[in-house]
Amino acid sequence: MKNKIKKSEDKWKKNLTPEEFLVIRKKGTEPPFIGKYVHHTKQGTYVCAGCGNILFSSEAKFDSGTGWPSFFTPFLADAVDLKPDSSHGMKRTEVLCKRCGGHLGHVFADGPAPTGLRYCINSVSLRFIEKKD
Repeated sequence: MKNKIKKSEDKWKKNLTPEEFLVIRKKGTEPPFIGKYVHHTKQGTYVCAGCGNILFSSEAKFDSGTGWPSFFTPFLADAVDLKPDSSHGMKRTEVLCKRCGGHLGHVFADGPAPTGLRYCINSVSLRFIEKKD
């Protein structure tokens, strides 16, 4: 991906809210069922809260019942990076913004058709841009 963003952790800390910094830069997780996009149903696109990279479309969003916004595919294949994650005694696949490297959440192989994937993403890692008619 072109236009990758690199900043010092101090700059990230100044540009993000404390909650965004904890999740996006320190790989934290927001508690389930409290994120602003869990039950969000408006049409549009979800972008990275850290850099504005387009990540997911509302057309790929579904209610997984897990407490976090879930998508079955990224907006574009190269919008995210996937990385093995064995933290917390689990084997998972971390989802990162390809542009800024920010932590978004994890992807699991228990999603709906057509991909069978569930991108489980922290609301705090996202911003929403509503579709204009």
